[in-house]
Amino acid sequence: MRTEQAEIVITGAGPSGAIAAGLLRKQGHQVLVLERETFPRFSIGESLLPQTMTYIEEAGMLQDVVEAGFQFKNGASFSRGDRYTEFDFRDKFTAGWGTTYQVERAKFDKVLADAAQRMGAEVRYRHEVVAVETGTAPKLTVRSDQGEQYQVETKLILDASGFARLLPRLLELERPSQFPVRQAFFTHIEDRIPVGGGFDRNKIRVAVHPEHKDVWYWLIPFSGGRCSLGVVAEAKFLDTFSGDETTKLKTLVNEDPNLRVLLANAVWDTPARTLRGYSSNVKQLCGPGYALLGNAGEFLDPVFSSGVTIAMTSSSLAAKCAHRQLGGETVDWEADYAAPLRKGVDSFRAFVEAWYEGSFQKIIFHPAPQPDIRRMICSILAGYAWDQKNPYVAEPKRRLHVLEQVCA
Repeated sequence: MRTEQAEIVITGAGPSGAIAAGLLRKQGHQVLVLERETFPRFSIGESLLPQTMTYIEEAGMLQDVVEAGFQFKNGASFSRGDRYTEFDFRDKFTAGWGTTYQVERAKFDKVLADAAQRMGAEVRYRHEVVAVETGTAPKLTVRSDQGEQYQVETKLILDASGFARLLPRLLELERPSQFPVRQAFFTHIEDRIPVGGGFDRNKIRVAVHPEHKDVWYWLIPFSGGRCSLGVVAEAKFLDTFSGDETTKLKTLVNEDPNLRVLLANAVWDTPARTLRGYSSNVKQLCGPGYALLGNAGEFLDPVFSSGVTIAMTSSSLAAKCAHRQLGGETVDWEADYAAPLRKGVDSFRAFVEAWYEGSFQKIIFHPAPQPDIRRMICSILAGYAWDQKNPYVAEPKRRLHVLEQVCA
């Protein structure tokens, strides 16, 4: 078996892997990206948050993304029955980007991966990691698209494998999520929503089921008159519906009166898919010779579109630590990578928990919100969950609890 050398190996060419590759290439490091699939390939997580634009810009990929022609996004709207509210991400507490895009992930991920290659990273598609050794001299065993096996010796492994969760599986790092087992049905449709039909294409629409506060839908507009459409609920609730994924999704969409009207003329031209038990956690985010990025480490829930933001934040933090380590410094990865990353993840977690409890819905649908508090909440919805100057980031659970009592 032949053996190769690479300064840094990144497993996975999705957003966290591509951004990490771009950041490390800007610092002059040799980067090998191993991706088991072929791009473009389907993925969800299509409504970006403005915070991600900071990392895209830092990685030298902003022009690539801007010129790709994705749907502009400036906020989020929420509805339940006759209640409606919306957030403009430009009117927020935290300074920074206030706009972003809603993207077909097949195209978006390919744009980022191509940009990483343009910057000098080597990306190998259909090369699957089948074994790994960590420690002071990490080594990976890889199977190529031709079935050949080879080894790669490296100084550092960054696992950006997403839901494949490569290193958590191989190193037995997985830990059960504290969230109930939830499931999503989703598809892409030609939405045929008329202009002026009560739908702002510059915002994601999150709709709450009229009878079940913990059942919700996403409607994400793309450029070209198409939308991503999905529903999320506890798996045991969705198991009560009959039919295939498309039939179940249609049935649930028709139970929401607003979506039923909006999508009355929609063309359902793509079979629905499902993802079950997607929330995940790990015992640790880093160890000797490796770090877990994005969904490979932890995935909360899609309700606030935080997945790609957490992924890119992890890439930025990991790239800084990697650059220092490869420059000869002793890096405390737990203190400099894992702990800072968890702060933002825990802020998002508090909001996700409040959403499913119903308390956050009481807050956002309150008829007379306090403007300053609303801007603080808007910052988190825009992805700025690491801004410790924001009281709802610094102590989210307590602040949300107090605010719920005030709204009640």
